[in-house]
Amino acid sequence: MKWLAAALAVVALCLLVYAGTAFVSLAGLVAAARSGDADQVLARTDLPRVRHALVDQLIDAYLRRLGRERPVKPFERLAINTFGASVADDLASKLLTRDNIAVLLQTGTVRGNVEFGSIPPLAEIDVSNIPGIIRRFTLIKPVEFSLRLGASREAGSISMHFAGDGWRLSAVNLPAAVLAKLVERLPTR
Repeated sequence: MKWLAAALAVVALCLLVYAGTAFVSLAGLVAAARSGDADQVLARTDLPRVRHALVDQLIDAYLRRLGRERPVKPFERLAINTFGASVADDLASKLLTRDNIAVLLQTGTVRGNVEFGSIPPLAEIDVSNIPGIIRRFTLIKPVEFSLRLGASREAGSISMHFAGDGWRLSAVNLPAAVLAKLVERLPTR
């Protein structure tokens, strides 16, 4: 019986450490976003993963747009996934510059010549409101979680991924309206 209690205590401690490290990393990212410190934001960001997530979102939104107008053939879907990724990656690289990602998390908009729209800023998240954070929290995998930026699911979210030495921003999940605005920039043929 003692070994069962000890095992449960160890599991509880591990879960507490797991949740604590995720919360501390999230609080650090929110603090960096509030201050607008691009270096601190980038230190807490896995930029290749964020860019890849944005490219995937753009390609999915583009395929949905084409699917509304006409059926998308399998070969066409393959070509879009292959060659369209380079077009979407170019757009993602314009959006995810060192300064733009910090401004996006701080204000919810992007500077420059990219028509983006806006999302609820991460800087407005109150990390001292633990029940509010828990309501916005979604576990995706044991090493990844998502946090809604607004009150509704359509507001967008961020994802953080555990990467060996801590939790890092791994995706900015854009709302459907913002994705539609970005996809309008891509050709239909």
